[in-house]
Amino acid sequence: MNRKNRNSKLWRIALCSAAAVLAWICAMPPATGNAAPAAKSAGLRIYFVDVEGGQSTLFVTPKGQSLLVDTGWADFDGRDAGRIVAAAKDAGINRIDYVLLTHYHPDHSGGLPQLAERIPIGTVIDHGENAPAPEEGTEEIYQAYMAVLASGKVKRLSPKPGDKLPIPELDATVVSAAGRVIDHALPGAGQPNPACEGANLAPDDQVENPRSLGIRMVFGKLRILDLGDLTVDKEALLMCPANKLGHVEILVVSHHGTYTSNSSALVHAIAPRVAIMDNGGKKGGTPNVWQTVKSSPGLEDLWQLHTVEAKGAKNVADEFIANLPGPDGGKYLKLTAWPDGSFEVFNARTNATKSYPAK
Repeated sequence: MNRKNRNSKLWRIALCSAAAVLAWICAMPPATGNAAPAAKSAGLRIYFVDVEGGQSTLFVTPKGQSLLVDTGWADFDGRDAGRIVAAAKDAGINRIDYVLLTHYHPDHSGGLPQLAERIPIGTVIDHGENAPAPEEGTEEIYQAYMAVLASGKVKRLSPKPGDKLPIPELDATVVSAAGRVIDHALPGAGQPNPACEGANLAPDDQVENPRSLGIRMVFGKLRILDLGDLTVDKEALLMCPANKLGHVEILVVSHHGTYTSNSSALVHAIAPRVAIMDNGGKKGGTPNVWQTVKSSPGLEDLWQLHTVEAKGAKNVADEFIANLPGPDGGKYLKLTAWPDGSFEVFNARTNATKSYPAK
């Protein structure tokens, strides 16, 4: 056989072998459940930044839109602004589209001017003007905020209860603002609330906390509630005699876990799967609130930003705490959620993650 015929025969053998292998692959049955799961798509990331007993929570959507709820304290050499910018960097963003100020207390809004110096901000959302007879200390915060607006670098938005925030990937509804709350139940809510019976719903005597701008957010099948420092009397308007908010999966514990908020009428009726408490070592996390949250029906875990160090305090296991007593570590908690309702919580202190499957 000459070389040309031999090469032609070898090519035919190779082609036939390849065809046989392809036919065998095509005849194989579909992959079973033992196959490796597909990678999850980008989720909603929520950073609970440690601002030492204040609040600052950064939401970043899968497409990179951002909402920061509160800015922590001023001063401390720009500590809180620095921690917020570090969270933004971790999330891969170089600007904050919306900053929501729940109210004009220094632990919630004091850090805005320092933050605006460090990272571009698109729009600031607030509950409106300061109270006509403002609480001591709030006018200074409010005027500092007005100075930021006067720079012309940021816009202002003051929504009313029932309004939606303009964040396409995050269905966020304002449920309280400037002392008023929504006058109707949200979709899927409105059921009678038996938790109202016997709940502590006494009015609070502070001026600014009851004016907190509170929001309920929906991401796919996941619902998240953040009411700032809204007080129990305003909670009653939302929850009694009917529950206007419905159930949520994630609760940002109001007022750092302080007794003037977090009535059982609210916490037990919304029945969160997970609660995150923005407390400090020596602020918030009062025992009665801790017990109210821990005893909420269906609660799987309570996470704390700090160990509560007060005498007689109650705390969760260390694995659910971002900062233990000792030197200031500034560790954060990060919750990542997916539209199917599944989510996970990462503890920056332990570098451990706990997953919560969709229900």
